[in-house]
Amino acid sequence: MQSGFSRRIAPYVEGELANAKRANLAGDAQQEFAYLERSHVIGQESTYWHVKVHILMLVWAVRNRSVREAVGQAFRIVGAATKTAFGLVPSGNTGGANVSPFREMPIGPDLAAMIQKAKSSV
Repeated sequence: MQSGFSRRIAPYVEGELANAKRANLAGDAQQEFAYLERSHVIGQESTYWHVKVHILMLVWAVRNRSVREAVGQAFRIVGAATKTAFGLVPSGNTGGANVSPFREMPIGPDLAAMIQKAKSSV
């Protein structure tokens, strides 16, 4: 069962995931991952979306034969599944293995607007 925030943020996360899929179909692995990172930033306060995006990042890592990313994602899936509900997520973190899973990062204005809209909608 998804929380209110999870349902309200869903269209935004799904939009970024659709962009990632288009990039994949176009053969642009780097752009695909960039869209997965955007999905992560906007969905990370929802356990459902947080875990789902990390699983998709793991799939990306396997498909692109990135051992470092795959190991990082396996670790992050466990963290997302067990820590998100308690609010233990670093705001703005893009979710890739290239950054510490504990590092807070700035959120771009377009993504911040999506998050704010989902939080303020009732």
